[in-house]
Amino acid sequence: MAAYPVDPGDPDPSYLSFWRERHLCTLTTPRPDGSPHVVPVGVTYDPEARLARVIANKSSTKVLNVLAAGPEGARVAVCQVDGRRWATLVGRAFVRAEPDRVAEAERRYAERYERTPSPNPSRVVIEIELTRAMGKAAGRTPGKAPGKS
Repeated sequence: MAAYPVDPGDPDPSYLSFWRERHLCTLTTPRPDGSPHVVPVGVTYDPEARLARVIANKSSTKVLNVLAAGPEGARVAVCQVDGRRWATLVGRAFVRAEPDRVAEAERRYAERYERTPSPNPSRVVIEIELTRAMGKAAGRTPGKAPGKS
């Protein structure tokens, strides 16, 4: 089963549909020593803004890893899998604490996961500015790039 590339700002309908389904995801961030830190998270995908969002506590290891990368952001990936279907989003992550950004991330999380996140005054959002996407979602022909026949 071959993966196919996706334009993260203009995904095909099957890829976007898969990201709208409720799935547990993983976030991979680089530790200061360069090794990967992989944790389960809830992720929302906003192709119009070319963003993925992860809500988190500001003292979590994932947040500290992103902050340690400095002002250029951390190169990260989020992935979800369901049997043979999978999707990965890649980009630069930045920690945002502005109340409007956190509220938007919470709103999107509640919509996707059908539950409102519990109140957390220490909550921040990891915004991932997307540069790449790939995966194998339902309705695709293995090895075929979007728009190819």
